[in-house]
Amino acid sequence: MTMQDIVFQTLADPTRFRIVEVLAAGEQSVGELVRAVDIDQSGVSRHLRILGEAGFVRMRPDGARRLYSLRPEPFQQIDAWVSAYRKLWEDRMDRFDAAVARRTAPDTGERK
Repeated sequence: MTMQDIVFQTLADPTRFRIVEVLAAGEQSVGELVRAVDIDQSGVSRHLRILGEAGFVRMRPDGARRLYSLRPEPFQQIDAWVSAYRKLWEDRMDRFDAAVARRTAPDTGERK
């Protein structure tokens, strides 16, 4: 399984995706995440474990609490993967724009 497979399979779960969205606002405790995603603590803890194993989150102990935050590495991997496709589609759209411009340009009758 490639790293991209792991990253996208991890984010494919709607609850994990929602937890990532909440953590994008900054560090959160499990209790804060429970309230934000509206599932029980054991469910949030299970999803945090999966997110941690996939490299998405880090945990920082703070007394009796555990605070979770996002790690940048998996998002950098997503960006690198998307960038390759972005370049492909930008090139295709540029060629499409040029073809449309040629078809809609007024014909002046001049030939070179």
